[in-house]
Amino acid sequence: MDQENAVPVGNLKNSKSGNGFHFRKQYRKFQLSLSPQQNLLYGFLMYTFFGWLLLCMPFLQNQKVSALDNLFIATSAISTTGLATVSVFDNYNWFGQFIIMLLIQIGGVGYMTFTSFVLLSNKNKLTHWHQRVLNAEFSMPKGFEIKDFLKSVIIFTIIIEMLGAVCFYIAFTRAGVEHNFAIWSGIFHSVSSFCTAGFGLYNDSFEQFADNTSINTIISILSICGSLGFIVVTDFWNRISGKSKAITFTTKVILGVTSILLVFGTLMIYFLEPSVNNLAENKLMVSFFQSMTALTTVGFNTVPVGSFSLSILLLVVFLMYVGASPSGTGGGMKSTTLTALIAIMWSRIRNNKQVTFFGKVIPLERLYVATSVFILYASVLFLSTFILSISEDFPLHQILFETTSAIGTVGLSTGITGALSGWGKVVIIIVMFIGRLGVLTFGLAILARRNEIKTKVDEADLAV
Repeated sequence: MDQENAVPVGNLKNSKSGNGFHFRKQYRKFQLSLSPQQNLLYGFLMYTFFGWLLLCMPFLQNQKVSALDNLFIATSAISTTGLATVSVFDNYNWFGQFIIMLLIQIGGVGYMTFTSFVLLSNKNKLTHWHQRVLNAEFSMPKGFEIKDFLKSVIIFTIIIEMLGAVCFYIAFTRAGVEHNFAIWSGIFHSVSSFCTAGFGLYNDSFEQFADNTSINTIISILSICGSLGFIVVTDFWNRISGKSKAITFTTKVILGVTSILLVFGTLMIYFLEPSVNNLAENKLMVSFFQSMTALTTVGFNTVPVGSFSLSILLLVVFLMYVGASPSGTGGGMKSTTLTALIAIMWSRIRNNKQVTFFGKVIPLERLYVATSVFILYASVLFLSTFILSISEDFPLHQILFETTSAIGTVGLSTGITGALSGWGKVVIIIVMFIGRLGVLTFGLAILARRNEIKTKVDEADLAV
């Protein structure tokens, strides 16, 4: 080698280090150029992509799974939906199941949450960029500090999932599950339940445990804790620790609406669903579980959903559409959105100039968000159902149920998921991703201008 043209080893290392620094600098510049909603979009896309690549590795599979099915599972996991075109237990080994659980955890708690918590733990302050993205990811009422909120999210998640895993282990071993599998099953289902993901290691979901009061109770508690949202957790912690004198109006609405819908769904299934009529002793528990699993969007079931009557399927569609609460692990339109819509309707009927709910005036900005979310959810639901009605050969009620389950990130199905065509799977993948990101966040990421352009526009009346 010509020594004059040789590159010293030290310079070579510096060159590589310089290239790495240059790449990080350019990537950071790219991140800062994006809006908070676009950062969320690209962030979840990256996690979905990496999860898909990992699941495609042959050493993670018990038997060969197609690339499209791996993408479906990865998207379903990161979106905490639970719809699956292949069996998780039969097609993936322990390592593959662990990757799926990791994706569920990231999707349930939020991809920015862990990194932001690490920064706070190291006595570092959150950057302005971190705060903007977190505010876009989590909808919080005024007065909440993002620092306290993040701490409550991480600490509560760790505590509740650890307790859930221990309780699951005890319940599974008492139900006759083998010791080693009971440990892994307890951990996996604790994460899946709290993150309202609906992924399970049993091919019949929890139908074999329909009579097991302990397992039904554990799933219900974990799912309700996740679906109520971290706003409620932070609110109660602030109240207990003395940081606030009373819980917020948002928490009161969440608890009230969730309780009413749970009771309503349970009673409707109890009295109107023929398939649970022969369950004399456990009829109430089974009815509550199916109502809970739809509203919290956890997606587990203890009786075959495909056997439900049309009226109860429509009821479940409504519960899945409403879904959980803001800033939680569940999906759906959100209980507070339903509250705002009811408040708008009630105030309009009573000819009130201000929109109020339980004596409180709801800010106009929140009303805009609620109506936008409702219309966007309905639009995505209609469009996806329309496309699938063309590409798939299933009854309309099954297609509507599947698309509602996908956009609400629920995971319940009448049994058609595995039989979807390639195009059908792609549609559901897109809908699940939009459902996890949020229809409004997705719309802002795609269509919103970086800086609002102020132009003079003439006002015109519109008869409505």
